[in-house]
Amino acid sequence: MVPLPGHLPEHVAPSHDENVKIAPARRRGRATSSNVSGRFEKFERVGFDDGWGSLETLPPLKTEVTHEKPKAAITRNDSPDIAFDRSINPYRGCEHGCVYCFARPTHAYLGLSPGLDFESRLFVKDNAPDLLKRELSAPNYKPKTIAIGTNTDPYQPIEREYRIMRAILEVLAEANHPVAIVTKSALVLRDLDLLAPMAAKGLAKVALSVTTLDRRLARAMEPRAATPERRLETIAKLAEAGVPAAVMVAPVIPGVTDHEIEAILKRAHGCGALEAGYILLRLPLETQDLFANWLLEHFPDKYRKVLSLLRSSRDGKLYDSAWGKRMTGTGPYAWMIGRRFEHASETIGFKKTKAKLRTDLFVRPDGAPRQLTLF
Repeated sequence: MVPLPGHLPEHVAPSHDENVKIAPARRRGRATSSNVSGRFEKFERVGFDDGWGSLETLPPLKTEVTHEKPKAAITRNDSPDIAFDRSINPYRGCEHGCVYCFARPTHAYLGLSPGLDFESRLFVKDNAPDLLKRELSAPNYKPKTIAIGTNTDPYQPIEREYRIMRAILEVLAEANHPVAIVTKSALVLRDLDLLAPMAAKGLAKVALSVTTLDRRLARAMEPRAATPERRLETIAKLAEAGVPAAVMVAPVIPGVTDHEIEAILKRAHGCGALEAGYILLRLPLETQDLFANWLLEHFPDKYRKVLSLLRSSRDGKLYDSAWGKRMTGTGPYAWMIGRRFEHASETIGFKKTKAKLRTDLFVRPDGAPRQLTLF
């Protein structure tokens, strides 16, 4: 068994077999180059050319959508290092295809690859709005801010067709329920007719994740997300409509995007962002190999430096999942990133405390199916 690159010396390349890689012509518009089997699979499947040029005749990789029926809409968590205890994910997988996405390993639970499968084989939760309405109508339900976009982006391209996020917002608006959204998409502006009235009541806020201001770099890292300029324009239009907007400098990638922290904050504040946050690059499980391969393809000269900086901020590993450490890291480099962010945020004029959304306006939805009583 070959260890993951997190356990290798810096001069050793990642462990993927070259046969796992998909030809560039087939994966055009995708961030990852491989479709390695998930960690729970008994066998690893690889593409192999038998000498007849069979791989060259394969069609371009297309997005496939599967419909599923979850049993619940709201996901709960008790993590002490995040500000919310409940969230909703309208979709599994994300067509934005961000190469660094920490949610990629979740596709392994479906028997799929965290690589290209994650960004091309997507799952739509059609009944999520109905489930949400039922859950909000439960007699013992107590409202708290629901976070959306913390795992996969609710405004990824397929939302234009399936409109699951739109239907979820309609349920939340009817119930006067608070919601906090994180996205990389300008599609959020489509729902200003819902978000603006909710924001006027203190029920909604939106954060745009801006990783870099370099359009070409963003295209390589986040191939199907909105361009950096489009995200900044979205912040401006949200602010103009009265929706509290924030910027997430996330993830900060050592040696690749860390020099842009101040510039991103300054541009976002100028567009109307009131709050700001950051997250240091997180590489759990299969994401380590996927990101290492991406580095070798796009920044071979920075490969050793980037992994070295990551290890220096993750106790010698490429990732540390410990609460309180996973978002910001530890060590001198991580400390420096944190202090730079804090200093720039204060100097530029971002709010020091994040605004809380209201819960006192909540009303249980009408017409939701209820469990019958025995008597």
